Amino acid sequence: MKNKRRTSFFKLPIIIGVLLPLLFWGCGAKNDGGKDPKKQERPTLSVATIQRGDATVATKYAALLEGKVNVEIRPQVDGTLQHIYVDEGAFVKAGQPLFKIDDQVYREQYNGALAAQHAADARLVAARLDVEKLVPLVKNNVVSDIQLKVAQANYQVAQATVEQAQAATRSASVNLGYTIIKAPVSGYIGKIPFRVGSLVTKNQAGWLTLLSDVSDIYALFSISELDYIRFKKQYTGASMQETLHHVPPVSLMLADGSRFSEQGALTTVSGQFDEATGSVRVRAVFPNRQGLLRSGNTGTVVLESVYRNVVMVPQASTVELQDKVFVFLLGQGNKVQKQVITIAAKNADSYLISSGVNEGDTYVVVGVDKLQDGAVITPVRNAPVAGKTQK
Repeated sequence: MKNKRRTSFFKLPIIIGVLLPLLFWGCGAKNDGGKDPKKQERPTLSVATIQRGDATVATKYAALLEGKVNVEIRPQVDGTLQHIYVDEGAFVKAGQPLFKIDDQVYREQYNGALAAQHAADARLVAARLDVEKLVPLVKNNVVSDIQLKVAQANYQVAQATVEQAQAATRSASVNLGYTIIKAPVSGYIGKIPFRVGSLVTKNQAGWLTLLSDVSDIYALFSISELDYIRFKKQYTGASMQETLHHVPPVSLMLADGSRFSEQGALTTVSGQFDEATGSVRVRAVFPNRQGLLRSGNTGTVVLESVYRNVVMVPQASTVELQDKVFVFLLGQGNKVQKQVITIAAKNADSYLISSGVNEGDTYVVVGVDKLQDGAVITPVRNAPVAGKTQK
């Protein structure tokens, strides 16, 4: 019995030693200066007030570049290439010879047609002499007038034969001329897939070369139906040509990211949407005085639009969820509210908003990616005011 009491006596200090620290820790947690745990969790975030302002929005469209005239140079007669007077990439002027097809056959055809014409001319002269000889004889009743009528008919036949011969001569001359292929316009020579000695025909599928007049360059691109509707709302006009007249000059970004030295203008918008892509084709024209651009180049057309008196919010102050964009507005008691916004356009760093927020609303500038709807924050107004003029 005495041994059991001694054992209990020795265990008591151990139990007290374990319980005392827990007791003091609990008291310390309750008496920690009287601070509210919720206040300790409030994030301190920058806020700003939404105002209206002007903004320049640059919209970019991938474009294919073409010369204002692209001519497929094709043979119009059959034969073998005898000469190639130009090289790929060369600049040629209108009327300059490009290719020569062996003309021996066509020259002989022309000579034969010319000889037939001369023979027809001689027969016409003989027929006219017969008529002139019979006229006085008929007047003097030496011969009957029937002979004169026959002679006159023969003269008319001879005239028709001459006209046929002349037509055949002209046709042969045209074919002979086709053996020398000349540049219809000034421009740059494209690829030449044929060589001297190659057989070419007027019905062949491939062309001899492609000649491009690149004094002006067409930039061809497509815009979506939504962009087209925005475009029509921003630039009004009684007709499409009048609308395009109000559009400011456009720029062209080259493949290396540099900006082309010349500005261009929108000239045409297709009258029909592509059913497969839901887009409409647009053409911009750029002067190409230095000949830097060629057909087949690619680039990016930059259309800058000025929006007046619009509401803007920095893109960094928004969050995107399920195809919707939100901002956090500051409400009463410094509580934030998640608000969906409708975007009219965007520039490099801001969204232009058509609905969802209003001028004078206060929004959270930074830290919105981890912010929860209904959270209470400590606002700090040291952020720039949204809505100033931007580019």
